[in-house]
Amino acid sequence: MLNVNPLTAPPPEEVPLKDAPLVRVIAQVRFAPILSIEKKDFVGSFQEAIREKYPILQPEQTQSFAISPQGLVPIAPQVTWRFVDTTNSWNWRVSLAPNFVALETTSYLSRSDFLKRLENILIALNESFHPTSIERSGLRYIDRVVGQNFKDISSLVKPEIAGMMAADFRESIYQTINESLFIIPDEGKQLVARWGAIPAGVTFDPESIEAVAEPSWILDLDMSISNNREFRIEELMSEAQHFAERIYTFFRWAVKDDFLRSYGGEL
Repeated sequence: MLNVNPLTAPPPEEVPLKDAPLVRVIAQVRFAPILSIEKKDFVGSFQEAIREKYPILQPEQTQSFAISPQGLVPIAPQVTWRFVDTTNSWNWRVSLAPNFVALETTSYLSRSDFLKRLENILIALNESFHPTSIERSGLRYIDRVVGQNFKDISSLVKPEIAGMMAADFRESIYQTINESLFIIPDEGKQLVARWGAIPAGVTFDPESIEAVAEPSWILDLDMSISNNREFRIEELMSEAQHFAERIYTFFRWAVKDDFLRSYGGEL
């Protein structure tokens, strides 16, 4: 267990987990809108560049909302092109919309593998659409604990993270969700940490966290930076590497050694 400031400490050496509870990793880059992305005639070159790894195309009409002084207001529906690796239950998915590109996986292999795939997506985006400016980039890791480890979660994570799950009456807890927003010192980047227990059949984020048939404990770490700047792949990849290392540092701070051992980590 790390007893350091997880927002500033150097990243620890990685401990591979043979049966990691990581259920989804998502990287997203938002850019100034490129309307031609909505037209299928313009998407062909991007598809060809990534089709070997993501051969199935599943376009969707998506509805999003914007925050205004009047609250949430709907934005006109837009096409999001979904490129996946398999037809039924995808392991990898690339999403392309007029204002963002995203890479997701439910079968994470390693940090280096994920970042290499992200770099290839950004190269394909640049060669097909030449985005000029970036508005936001982010990376998110979601862990889910179920079964006996769910019952033992208060002994597997730090007291600051265990919270109500360490109470004597924890058997009566139906749901408990915590959220903290951290600003990384001297960087301006932010890390949103959400964690807690949710009951069977429930999720607090249907887009990214599937409901499952048993109670579970979620650790959701989302790091990002929002500022307008030029589109530079090398800079974005350096940023993504840093996000991954900072998220891992926070993860290692949050969990005890027994957590790592219970998922096959060798310490």
